[in-house]
Amino acid sequence: MKAVDSHLLTLLKASSQFIVPIYQRVYSWQDSECAQLWADILRAGANLRLGAHFTGSIVYVAKDQSTNTSAEPDLIIDGQQRITTVTLILTALAAQLEALPEDAREPWDGFSPKKIRNRYLLNDDEEGERQFKLILSQNDKDALISLLQGVEPTDGLVTRVADNYAYFQQRLADPKLDLAVVCRGLDKLVVVDVKLERGVDNPQLVFEAMNSTGKKLSQADLIRNYVLMDLPTKEQEKVYTAYWRPMELEFSGADESQFDEFVRHYLTINTGDIPRLDDIYEAFKDHAVVNTNADETIQSLVVELRQYARRYCAMALGKEPDPKLRRAFKDLDQIKADVVYPFLLEAYTDYELGVLDRDELHEIVQMVTAYIFRRAVCRIPTNSLNKTFASFSAAIRKDRYVDSVKAHFLSLKSYRSFPTDIEFRASLKTTDLYNFRRRSYFLRLLENHGRKEHVTIEDYTIEHILPQNENLSEEWREALGPDWADLQQKHLHTLGNLTLTGYNSEYSDHSFETKRDMEGGFRDSPLRLNKGLGHLATWNVSEIEKRAERLAEDAIAVWPRPELPDNVIAEFQQQRAASDFSIEDHPHLLPPKRRQLFEQFSNEALALDPGITRHFLKHYVAFKAETNFVDVVPQKGRLRLSLNIPLEALHDERGLAWDVSRKGHWGNGVTEVGLNEESDFNYVIGLVRQAFEYQMGGD
Repeated sequence: MKAVDSHLLTLLKASSQFIVPIYQRVYSWQDSECAQLWADILRAGANLRLGAHFTGSIVYVAKDQSTNTSAEPDLIIDGQQRITTVTLILTALAAQLEALPEDAREPWDGFSPKKIRNRYLLNDDEEGERQFKLILSQNDKDALISLLQGVEPTDGLVTRVADNYAYFQQRLADPKLDLAVVCRGLDKLVVVDVKLERGVDNPQLVFEAMNSTGKKLSQADLIRNYVLMDLPTKEQEKVYTAYWRPMELEFSGADESQFDEFVRHYLTINTGDIPRLDDIYEAFKDHAVVNTNADETIQSLVVELRQYARRYCAMALGKEPDPKLRRAFKDLDQIKADVVYPFLLEAYTDYELGVLDRDELHEIVQMVTAYIFRRAVCRIPTNSLNKTFASFSAAIRKDRYVDSVKAHFLSLKSYRSFPTDIEFRASLKTTDLYNFRRRSYFLRLLENHGRKEHVTIEDYTIEHILPQNENLSEEWREALGPDWADLQQKHLHTLGNLTLTGYNSEYSDHSFETKRDMEGGFRDSPLRLNKGLGHLATWNVSEIEKRAERLAEDAIAVWPRPELPDNVIAEFQQQRAASDFSIEDHPHLLPPKRRQLFEQFSNEALALDPGITRHFLKHYVAFKAETNFVDVVPQKGRLRLSLNIPLEALHDERGLAWDVSRKGHWGNGVTEVGLNEESDFNYVIGLVRQAFEYQMGGD
């Protein structure tokens, strides 16, 4: 790595071209950052005693390691926001100077329109994109090229390039502005010129170290840079366009933290650990290192991340196409239970793979929702839920999926238990539901329970039948009796006294009889929550408690506790035997093409001898004669075949196999070979045959 102080304009002049790689975030400086740089330029230009103004670092990877005179473009790793903004200022300055009389077009030496363009913006003797000193990524690229060519960017481009160019146009058009001051200020801008050599320096480590100032990168930015930075340019574009960009579009419109939450859930599924939100990037890097050390590729990691992102967005961002599932996911979102997604992401994956059908997934989502909601009503602390759902899938029997989910819920003990109907009913009748943060969700589902035509409760407000006013009228005091104040305080915010109405202001603190009989009163209400109120003579503690009992029974039906016989629960609690596993426990074997390949492999392996058997285990599939001669470890991109034969004893003229005798791995063999749909199937089967013959003592 070479780092030297340099004038920014000198760097622009010396470079043939800077390119912002496709994996970098888009140009994102706002007016505040532009205003700060503009003020720094004017301050430096006006202060004749100031020799330079430091503006940060420009870090780039030289495509050609040979010399500074190389015509190859350099890839900007850090500093694109700064260098793009200065390019916009220079472009606007050249246009402003060109509009002046000819004798005023060079207010300071070296700053005529022609010199600005030919030295800092364009390569005059090049054509096509090679003529531009700076090439941005995505929509920013087209917008900047248009401005450099003197034309307005295409309408509809989502980019800050045009907005910030207009900002500097406005500043430069100020008749009180001395353009010579601007030119002097630009000439004083100094940066640390950091040039990295490909194959020698680690751009990602340098990038992380340099990212301590300026506009802070999000976890998504850091992860994107990490997975794409070291790929060859063509592969970068392919992976970005095919997988990363569609994933970004899935999250468009969502809060920036939503992507971080998603990656946290993804890592929980794949590592079993729950990273802190601030440590997601570091946890992702650790996960990626483990996978690439296990012969996975960065591309396969991005493909898997994209698949999980689509599932997460279907559940958490309302993008599920199936109406029944979409409603269930919306209800789940209403109770704000993000901790459940590691488990539900796996369940949704199994749904896509055909292990679960739509109705089974729907039942599981409703079970999860009922578990979270019942605990919230019962005021059970939530600090255990992260770990509950992080490890939930370990208890699932995929050949008996729904029953195993029920059994696990019902086997949770102590502070993790699923509240019983008795506990739920008691809390519903006595707890303060008016100040319950899920009250709107609660009342919406109660009102719509059993309805085919759903009522939108956003059109209504919550009504206390017994008013909140501490100075109750004589009618209300008489209805409650001599202890009216204590009874009002006890029952005011409870389920029995709460309902919905569109006439809240009209009801005010009127007596029950008035609320019942007035126009739009309880007698006329179309809402199910108000059923029966129009026929009551009075409203007192007895009626509040009876209504609470009735609504609590409805709530038990809306958020049911799962049921299973005790002997079935006990069966699932027993340690799972090897014979209980099946192909459904290996989701990487379930996609049609992969399953066809696996069955073809199984047929060939079993045909080697009538005594060979196949056994599905938790982490792999074993093929045994007297002992295991090959184990199949399903992975995202391929089947890893663990051959029980030393590498030196294997005749592998193509060199496809590798030694794992000193590495941790699943399977019993010390040699491994990969098999996917593109492999030479017959050649790989030949290697498997050798492992079988070796185990059987053949020559």
